[in-house]
Amino acid sequence: MALLSQRFGTVCAELGERFAAAGHELAIVGGPVRDALLGRDVTDLDLTTDATPQRILELVEGWAEAVWTIGIDFGTVGLRRSGHQLEITTYRTESYQPKSRKPEVRYGESLRGDLMRRDFTVNAMAVRLPEVDFVDPFGGLEDLDAGLLRTPAPPEESFGDDPLRMLRAVRFAAQLQFRIDEGTRDAAARMADRIAIVSAERCRDELSKLLLTPQPRIGLEELVDLGLAAQILPELPELRLEIDEHFRHKDVYEHSMTVLEQAIDLERERGMEPDLVLRLAALLHDIGKPRTRAFVPGGGVTFHHHEVVGASMSKKRLTALRFPKDVVAAVTKLVSLHLRFHGYGSGEWTDSAVRRYARDAGDQLERLHVLTRADCTTRNRRKAAALARAYDDIEQRIERLEREEELSQLRPDLDGNEIQEVLGIGPGPLVGKAWRFLLELRMEHGPLGKEAAAEELRRWQAEQPSNG
Repeated sequence: MALLSQRFGTVCAELGERFAAAGHELAIVGGPVRDALLGRDVTDLDLTTDATPQRILELVEGWAEAVWTIGIDFGTVGLRRSGHQLEITTYRTESYQPKSRKPEVRYGESLRGDLMRRDFTVNAMAVRLPEVDFVDPFGGLEDLDAGLLRTPAPPEESFGDDPLRMLRAVRFAAQLQFRIDEGTRDAAARMADRIAIVSAERCRDELSKLLLTPQPRIGLEELVDLGLAAQILPELPELRLEIDEHFRHKDVYEHSMTVLEQAIDLERERGMEPDLVLRLAALLHDIGKPRTRAFVPGGGVTFHHHEVVGASMSKKRLTALRFPKDVVAAVTKLVSLHLRFHGYGSGEWTDSAVRRYARDAGDQLERLHVLTRADCTTRNRRKAAALARAYDDIEQRIERLEREEELSQLRPDLDGNEIQEVLGIGPGPLVGKAWRFLLELRMEHGPLGKEAAAEELRRWQAEQPSNG
């Protein structure tokens, strides 16, 4: 146990001695133990104890540098000491009533009982403090070596107590790149509809964590195969039945998974952090295809306007999962714009069309660059190279126009006050109409200068019906 003692350091030893002196048990538990055994960095620590939350507060008073009680209703006290963040939770059990969306939490009586109620054996190992005694009643170390996810209790009992554990199984499969035990998989497949009683927020959080793993495809495929996606993201398995318009992939589902993987590769190449918005957009960009599929003579198939339908579907689904409004708006915009580039051809767009592309993307332009490139999954190398060159060209043109014209802050050549002065009018709807006219002019022709813009504005005013 020298490794564990070294990993957890003096802070845990001090805290363990403090609890022991007061006659209480204390143990590091769950993810920190698992990660330490895997050789990963451990910063935040989870601990469990037989002390009640109020008693925990008494024991850390004067020792902890900061304390927070946001989770105290669930038996958890958070604290900080010497750069470490720790959460101490009273032994507990929790379960769902048949129709409840909130788990019922009760205090437990022993470390073994606390470990049994945890999700998987690899998260049900503990280190008693202060003696640094390794506790593994359910074979978690063996499963860790085997790369296996298995529940400490019978899976039916474990998933019945908390159905969210089924989503955690697929998330950990991706995060740890472990396989799910067959008995555990079978139970999840049989009980998938139990996810319906879990709150949208908890499902959203697990889906987000899954998408932010290095290889989310592993977990997403399990999500679909076990019937869990049908409960929280039904648009995903529906893609499995559709053939995409290129006839190069098994189906749109396969294409979407490939786009997600390629978007992740491009994230890394561009030095981006794992990006939830981008990954959601990559996964959902074609969900409008099933509803827009139409067969044409000769055996072909079309998906006209699937980006418009897909944007609407994305907004509805992400809103139902309680994603923040800014995330919903960003993903919706990316889905709606993901086909726009395909009208670019070999660079025939005018500068005004390039300006519109950049302006319509707005603050999602960088993500749109990545999504559009990732959406090229053709196996025809010549075609793929041509598309890459074309997108290199549009990015370079946007960069040039950005330098010349500050596209991100594109405004008409005249502001509202100047418009009123030129037209000889006061504030009102006509000012906004004139402003939009000048913005369109700027988009079409680039900067005009104030004199030329004023001349165009007077010409526009003369053509308005009210002046006729």
